[in-house]
Amino acid sequence: MDLLSAMEEFNISEDDYQEHQQDSVPVPPPPMSGTRNKVGYGNIAALLAGNLPPAPTPSILRRVDGIGMFYANQVNILFGEPESGKTFVALAAIVECLNKGGRAVFLDMDHNGMEGIAARLLDLGAPAPILGDLDRFRYKEPEDRQDLMEAVADLKAWHPGVAVLDSIGELMPTMGLSSNSPDDFTIAHTSVLKPLAMAGAAVIAIDHVAKNTESKAQGPTGTAAKSRAAGGTMLRVTVKDAFTPGHGGAAYLNVKKDRHGGLRSNSPRGDKEPLGGTFKLFPDGNFAVFAAQDGERMPEAVPAVDLAELKALDPPPTTVREARERLNWGNDRATAAMRVFKQQGQQ
Repeated sequence: MDLLSAMEEFNISEDDYQEHQQDSVPVPPPPMSGTRNKVGYGNIAALLAGNLPPAPTPSILRRVDGIGMFYANQVNILFGEPESGKTFVALAAIVECLNKGGRAVFLDMDHNGMEGIAARLLDLGAPAPILGDLDRFRYKEPEDRQDLMEAVADLKAWHPGVAVLDSIGELMPTMGLSSNSPDDFTIAHTSVLKPLAMAGAAVIAIDHVAKNTESKAQGPTGTAAKSRAAGGTMLRVTVKDAFTPGHGGAAYLNVKKDRHGGLRSNSPRGDKEPLGGTFKLFPDGNFAVFAAQDGERMPEAVPAVDLAELKALDPPPTTVREARERLNWGNDRATAAMRVFKQQGQQ
């Protein structure tokens, strides 16, 4: 059917056709094959010729033996229970970066407050003049999605060495996304986390574990999508000694994921989540990350509330089945709680 016949069949006037043509955008033809094809492909020949770059190594927040906990130019995820020390660990990475002459930013989605974050950074050893210099350190508490995206665009041009986002749980609703949707997390990652990593930052995104006791072992909500997005390390933070003002504290950092293997290969072998390091905050504000000693592992732990419920039973349960039935728990929860309960000599 020619153009004139089509216009007559669909009752399109010549004036309507001309108006449509003015509003239309021509579609470019597909790229041609052969030498005129301008699509770029990876240069495998160069790699085979010996130009393969070395594997990335973790270089941010170094242990006392020099091995880093986080990767530059990658998205790293730090997750754990409330009050486990996640923010202290992330802020320590900022202080290390600033003291080495780098730039850092703290994106405060969790509304910690500028005063509180500045006070913690000072306590950890960040020099006051550097914190007050916008060319070295930036703090941002985004008001909404537009404010956040404008900040990301600015930070991409600024090239921070460390970018901490606290937390993913607050990032999602700020962007109008669902915290329970893997697809929505992918949008947040592509829009906020990945651009900062591509700008050169070691992105440290703080997250919380799932609320369901039996899901906590898997990691934060939507672990599969977050694990895929993490191009660096994904570390589980578990409190060792409670963090209290003037007394310090300590936390275990276990390796849930290490895409490039630089930290995992320097951690105890054989464990699914090896102990990557122990973060220690001293009473004077100094901090350090210690490598695991031979055979050292994080002691098995369960939520304190579960142990309290077991202790409150009279008489105390003697088997997993008894604990499960009396407390209406799932098998995994009862098994873990009873194991620690017996280890502590409560039964």
